[in-house]
Amino acid sequence: MRRDVFQAIADPTRRAIMALIAMQAMTPNAIAEHFDTTRQAVSKHLRILTECELITQEQQGREIYYQLEIEKMKEIDKWLEQFRAIWEKRFSQLDQLIATIKKQKKA
Repeated sequence: MRRDVFQAIADPTRRAIMALIAMQAMTPNAIAEHFDTTRQAVSKHLRILTECELITQEQQGREIYYQLEIEKMKEIDKWLEQFRAIWEKRFSQLDQLIATIKKQKKA
């Protein structure tokens, strides 16, 4: 089953996992230590993030390490960029409106 990236990052636990492994790869047990949930629940979150290609796993000896997939994050950022442009335009318009109102109050 192909999962949607945005459904994956909508979950706060999955976002926390991504933030946790953003700086360094970690094993599932090391990740689970940071959460007040079962190891199985963390494994489910890791599986969903892996299916969405937001994280990758690498076998090192007997351990599996999970790391953030930066290129996939760039895809999300690129999609969000279109909305940033809209927000910036609206904030600029709001700034102009506020400046106009302040000038009118002074006059």
